[in-house]
Formats: sequence, C-alpha cells, structure tokens
Amino acid sequence: MPNDMPLSEWMGFLDSEYLSTFIKDGGASIKFAVTQENLKPELRTAIVGRSKELDYIVFELDAGVSRVHMSQDIFFGMASQVDWRILARRLVLRLASDRGHQVDSIDPDGHANIFKAIGKSNGLSSEFVRRELNPQIEDKVSKNSRMAKDFRVAMTQLCILEDTREDQPYGGQPIIDWLTGNNMRVSSVRPFLIYNAINRTTARHFIESAVYWFHYVGHAGTVILLDNSRVTLARNPRDGRRYYTRKMVTEHYELLREFVDEADRLLGTLMVVATNSEFLDEDSGSRGFGIYEALMTRVMDDVRDRTLVNPIASIVRLT
Repeated sequence: MPNDMPLSEWMGFLDSEYLSTFIKDGGASIKFAVTQENLKPELRTAIVGRSKELDYIVFELDAGVSRVHMSQDIFFGMASQVDWRILARRLVLRLASDRGHQVDSIDPDGHANIFKAIGKSNGLSSEFVRRELNPQIEDKVSKNSRMAKDFRVAMTQLCILEDTREDQPYGGQPIIDWLTGNNMRVSSVRPFLIYNAINRTTARHFIESAVYWFHYVGHAGTVILLDNSRVTLARNPRDGRRYYTRKMVTEHYELLREFVDEADRLLGTLMVVATNSEFLDEDSGSRGFGIYEALMTRVMDDVRDRTLVNPIASIVRLT
C-alpha cells in the first residue's frame, strides 16, 4: 500500500507536474487520493481553488448523490454544473477575434446579444457579424470531428442561438435540458437535428466531447473531483443517500478502469478520485478494488519503496 504524504506536499507536485503543465498542454491523468473524512474539505479547497486560479472548469461529483456507476449520470452531473450559454459565447468571441475583431471589452458572462455586442464594439451591424461568423461556426464546430456528432450539433445550435433578440425568448433551453438530463426525451431536441439519447452506450463519447469543448473554447482544461467513498459501505445506513450493491460497486470500478485505460481521449483533463482506506482492500470479498482486479492492477505500483512516497503515483495516501 502507498505510504503517507502530506496534502500540501502532494498538491505542490499536482500543481507543478500536472495542473500548470501537463494537463494545461492537453494531457490527461486519473489520480486516487486516499484520505480520512475530516481531510476531504481541505483536499477539496486545495484542488478546486488552485484549478479555478488556472482557469480550469471544475466539477465535483459525490457518490452519495450521483449514480457514479453509470456513465450517463457522470455526464449529467458534470453538465448541470456548467453554464453552456457562456461557453457558446466564449466560442463566438474567439471566432470573432480570429477574424480580427476587437472583443476584449466584451464580457462572455453578460446577457446582451453577443453578435450585437461584437458589432457595437467594432462599428458593425449585428447582421454583418452574424453573416460573417455563422460560416465559421459551421466550419469550426459543426464539422469538428473531435466531438461526437450530436454533441457538436448541440454546440453549433447553442452558438447560433446566442443571436436571439432581447425581445424574444431564448430558444436553446431544450438543448440544455437534454444535456443536463432534466429532459432525456430525444423528441425534445429532434427539431435541432439531434437524434440520439445520452445513455450508457453514448455517454462516454459525450464526456470526451465535453472536455474537448471546454478546452476548445479557451479554458485551461477540466478538473473532476469525484468522492467515491460511499461505494465502499458494506451496509446501507439508510440515511437518505445512495447505497451501492456489490454489482453497482463492480460497475463503478469498471467505469473507473475505462477512464484509466482511455485517459488519452480526455483532452486536458485531471480526474481526482477522493476515496478512503477501504478502497484499498485487496480482498475479493470486500468493497475495495480487490472486487475488480482489472482496476486494482492498473492503479497499483508494481514496485513500491518501504519508506519513500512516489508523489506522481496513481494512488497516494494523504495526511
């Protein structure tokens, strides 16, 4: 098992070797941080705080709330924590800047029509800006094969719909409801030429597309902090939070194994799984990763020093 390492020391390595360099440059990594329950708030503050300083989009997922054994719920949990309209506006501003327009004074978090704001900042009509940028949106978003087809269609529509007039209702809410799982019926988004549901089969493609999109619109990347301690509980405490059967635990570990195996498909992404010592139980009859050997063999170090800690190992026990 890994030796102990102070949280502050590990965060220094996480920052210098990953957040400020490797992840920011488009790399990806999955880390497992074994902590006591009382240390988790400090871990959360350190990771979330530093990540936001570096302009990452940060997501927090809790196995007691989200069904972390289902990939679609991982995506819905992420999608509900991001402002999709701001991301679309950032992309429109980036495309306008690429065309030589002045956009520095325009706030992507604002509520004004973004096309009109670009026109006003450059002495142009919003109609001219729209005619100039719509082909760019088509080329850079709709035809971008790095994203799954339905996802890039959704992002294209959200960008175009930022041209909604102030006296008209915003038309992109059905897309946002579909992305966040608030309305999973495909019929609600079919008018936008979206034809597939977000489910266990398609969700991984949506996660990969989303983290690419976050990086593409200008963020440093994506940081996912996943607290999975709940899955190791052997008995249901009946406290109103989620409980995981052994089958669900195995499915969760299989999902983590898939993230580890396909990390290179998660552009600019760091996932930190905050867990507990029970997770390290190698007994196949436990709720630890011994129940799913494929994950255990991937994240454990083959060679471990008795006294020294490897700060960039997949698993680190924090104190």
